[in-house]
Amino acid sequence: MKILIYGINFAPDMVGIAKYTSEMSGWLSERGHEVRVVTAPPYYPAWRVGEGYRAGQYRRERSSWANGAAADVWRCPLWVPEHPSGVKRLLHLASFAASSFPVMLRQAAWRPDVVVVVEPTLFCAPAALLAARLSGAKAWLHIQDLEVDAAFDMGLLPKGRVSRAALSFERWLLRRFDRVSTISEAMCDRVLSKGVDTERVGLFPNWVDVRSIAPMPHPSPFREELGLGDDTRVALYAGNLGEKQGLELLVDAAQRLRDRRDLVFVIAGGGSGRQRLENLAKGLPNVKFLPLQPLERLNDLLNLADVHLLPQRADAADLVMPSKLTGMVASGRSVVATAAPETQVSKVVADCGIAVPPGDGAAFANAIVALVDDAERRAAFGAAARSYAESDLAQDAIMERFELEADALVGGTPHRAREN
Repeated sequence: MKILIYGINFAPDMVGIAKYTSEMSGWLSERGHEVRVVTAPPYYPAWRVGEGYRAGQYRRERSSWANGAAADVWRCPLWVPEHPSGVKRLLHLASFAASSFPVMLRQAAWRPDVVVVVEPTLFCAPAALLAARLSGAKAWLHIQDLEVDAAFDMGLLPKGRVSRAALSFERWLLRRFDRVSTISEAMCDRVLSKGVDTERVGLFPNWVDVRSIAPMPHPSPFREELGLGDDTRVALYAGNLGEKQGLELLVDAAQRLRDRRDLVFVIAGGGSGRQRLENLAKGLPNVKFLPLQPLERLNDLLNLADVHLLPQRADAADLVMPSKLTGMVASGRSVVATAAPETQVSKVVADCGIAVPPGDGAAFANAIVALVDDAERRAAFGAAARSYAESDLAQDAIMERFELEADALVGGTPHRAREN
């Protein structure tokens, strides 16, 4: 098949959505499909355009993967705010949608079989639909983040007439795609509530490479690099450090547990909220910061944890299925998360850790202590986490389903994605 993938985040960024869009492109290319990608220059999570790229530049390049597989990549300009806020984020997303619109129309001449657009950003959906219709391709929207719902629920944009108009336009767009997929059952249910036909909705969760992320038979080399003794337990947060993620709960827990000499909090990553977290943690002897780590060190980092930490804001806990959770469970470590009962995160964590109510600092700290002080329970949760990763989150199994669904979509056969 000829597959056109359209999304704002792509390699060399390998945090969050960029990781999955890039790995999807590589996997499909390695399977022999012709793949093209329309994306932006790398900028995330630092909110700064990467070295060797310019924010205002159009450029074409070639991305290569194993076995000689490669894809043509078109980079389109975008505006990157130094301090992203609600309105600035919207302008940022809109700038990419505008600059990439003519590039997408030119791709219609290539006559792809499937046009896959990744949300965010929904601003790109009209161009994807138009390119698909002009070329006779099927249009597939894959939702990593229900950004319209999240923007209003998290207070980034005001509710009222604006929210009603935005949600109405979103529903109109969603119903025009041949397939709409997303990454959790709860998000699928939210898509259905927007009026999308059941037979068009599919579940395709984020995956993890269970070969490259796996429990290590020896201590992580990061322990020695950080000067941690054998008896020191590590509570680890590894991922994007954004302003709107509720990460202050990490510092709150460290403050509550500062007298525990056998416990250290490690916060690893980059993003717009890192400086604020560092300021909040000043003077705490049990908090250590690490920069965003290269892909080749990710397994070392994840295996540093005795307990993985996954704080979330209450108003976004069921709109976003955190991509970092896949690496946590693949590393075979226990997890402490904040999640309301019956949310997707709560259901996953139930078998491999402890979920507490969002925003409850005391409960979060107590859950960390409960696992730090119980090695047998930690080990049992870790084994369950690894088993779940192998059975439900392996990349090949998920992408093979995606490939079959795309082939069925092009061939006009019935849709069966939610049965998987």
